[in-house]
Amino acid sequence: MESIERHQKEILFNQQQWNNKPVLRKIYKEYHTRIANHLPDNVNGAILEIGSGVADITEVIPVCLRTDLFHNPWVDIVENAYALPFSNQSVAGIILFDVFHHLRFPGTALQEFHRVLKPGGHAIIFDPGLSLLGNLVYGLLHPEPLGLQDSISWFAPESWSPNEIDYYAAQGNANRIFVGREVDFTGSGWHLTVVEQIADIAYVASGGYSKPQLFPDILYPFMRFVNRGLKLFPRLFTTRLLVVLERD
Repeated sequence: MESIERHQKEILFNQQQWNNKPVLRKIYKEYHTRIANHLPDNVNGAILEIGSGVADITEVIPVCLRTDLFHNPWVDIVENAYALPFSNQSVAGIILFDVFHHLRFPGTALQEFHRVLKPGGHAIIFDPGLSLLGNLVYGLLHPEPLGLQDSISWFAPESWSPNEIDYYAAQGNANRIFVGREVDFTGSGWHLTVVEQIADIAYVASGGYSKPQLFPDILYPFMRFVNRGLKLFPRLFTTRLLVVLERD
C-alpha cells in the first residue's frame, strides 16, 4: 500500500499550477456552479466538501466547509471520509470533487455519508468521465490508473479500520458504477437522481494541473462554444461525470 502522503504532494504541486493558469480557475468556477445547482433547496444543514484541493469552492458556495486529511491553509476541518466528525443527520450536502476515484471502499464511504446526511440530503460526485476521448485523456495523459480491469471493492473488510487509509486511485470507478452500473447499490438508502456526462474540450486543452495549456486565454469563450456541440456525442467526448445521490 502506498502512503497517503502522496495526496499531499500532489496538492502542493497543483497549487503552483493553479496560480499560473487563469483559464483553469474559470473552468473550475463553472464546475462549482454546476455542483451548486444540485444542492438541495429544502434541507437545512452543513455543506461539506470532502478532500478539498486548491480550487476554492467557497467562491461559489460560501457556506461550504472545506475538509481534507491534511492541515492546509484553506482547510476548515481535518477529516477522514470514512469517519466524519459530524453527528447523525446533521449535514445537507456532501461534495466530492475528484475524490470518489480515490476511495478504495466507496460503499463504506457512502454508508458514512448516509449516516451524517439528513433525509433528502445530497451526495454530489464530480469525477473523470470516460468516453473515447476520456479514456485517451485519463488513460494516457494522466498519472493515475483507470483501474478498468480491477475489481471494485465496494465494502471494506470487517477487520479494516479508517485509520488504515492509504493512497488509492482508479479513475474509471465512478463511470463503472454510475454509468455502467457494475455495482448494484439499490436498497442501500440512496436514490440516483442525476448522472450527467459532460464534454469539456476546454478542460482537456487547458492541460489541467499537470500538462501545458494548448490554447491562449483569449480563445476560452470559443472553446466553451465548441463544448456545446460535443455534448451531443457523450460516448465520444465525455470527460467529466456529475452524479447526484439523494439520501432516502
